[in-house]
Amino acid sequence: MNTIKDWAYRNLKGDPVIWFIVFLLSMLSILVVYSSTGSLAYKRMGGDTEYYLFKHSALVLLSLLAMWIAHKIDYRYYSKLSLVALWLSVPLLLFTWQFGTNINEASRWITIPLINQAFQPSDLAKLALVVTLASMLSRRQKSIADFKKAIIPMLVWIGIICALIAMTNISTAVLLFGTCMLMLFIGRVPMKYLAMLALIGVVAGSAALALGQRAGTALSRIEHFIDSDEVPFQAKQAYIAVATGGLTGKGPGQSDQRNYLPHPYSDFVFAIVLEEYGMFGGLLVLSLYLALLYRGMKAAAQSDRAYGGLLSAGLSFALVMQAMVNMGVAVGLGPITGLPLPLISMGGTSQLFTGLALGIILSVSRGEIDDIGSQVTNSYSKERVKEAA
Repeated sequence: MNTIKDWAYRNLKGDPVIWFIVFLLSMLSILVVYSSTGSLAYKRMGGDTEYYLFKHSALVLLSLLAMWIAHKIDYRYYSKLSLVALWLSVPLLLFTWQFGTNINEASRWITIPLINQAFQPSDLAKLALVVTLASMLSRRQKSIADFKKAIIPMLVWIGIICALIAMTNISTAVLLFGTCMLMLFIGRVPMKYLAMLALIGVVAGSAALALGQRAGTALSRIEHFIDSDEVPFQAKQAYIAVATGGLTGKGPGQSDQRNYLPHPYSDFVFAIVLEEYGMFGGLLVLSLYLALLYRGMKAAAQSDRAYGGLLSAGLSFALVMQAMVNMGVAVGLGPITGLPLPLISMGGTSQLFTGLALGIILSVSRGEIDDIGSQVTNSYSKERVKEAA
């Protein structure tokens, strides 16, 4: 037991509560995805359910590895890498919009040759924009009221990236835009400029709806949500899963709605959680996400550097807000979206970039913990020197 503790102490730096939350949600992810991929395995793999169990488990381990590597790197280095990633994201998003793999009337993926793995450039763009925005805000704190030098560069990047993502994925673009607004507010950007950004967002969003691929789908989903007499098929099946789960659920692997729900392993995975683990299981998952937000914001509050605080706050808010939207859709609190549930839904690049984002948050908390530890050590050493003298 002491050996495990020593290994964890040496290798898992940063906030231990975040590590614990991620491990719990990852284990739940493997259980729920294995349970909900039965129909998919029957259709595509001839009933070989272990195929998706091993594939998803490998992706979970890969995301944890990415998280571990990211948390070992000083978070200040990410500001240098993010701008390169942001410039790379622009042509990738344009290419995806015009030539990407089309699924459900949306081109959101690029298939990587040789490994035949789908890659979603919007995941890279989201992470790059949040990290770059945190860096730009921190460096411009002394001149934050200077519209030309401080505000315009940030508004341009937010507008370009959110508009390009909105061409194929409106819900992701809206959430990213909301995250950027929060970061600008925390970064002390004057309210008049935030109002200007909101106006730009409305104009860019309208243009994206007119030119993009998902305008009709987005509007129809909003109409169905408002009109209670026209409940979409996916929503009906999700409501049945929630209702039949009750307080304690049917038990792991006992879901019936996994055979009827479209994408029960991704978009509606929370409905399967509620069906198999009940309201108590759902509340536990909700509490874990809220705890993750609290610990991320705590790392932001404890950071002595503006960049670290903005980085942790932006990434924490982006992850948890996406989780809240996914869970809200499953229980009928919002229109249907294609957003996965971070750390639980089956996915490829979304899992990898979620792991990277969490690793960066841990790097921020690790840096502050190391700083506190060094301060305590230095204080103790000075006291010992005084005593010896």
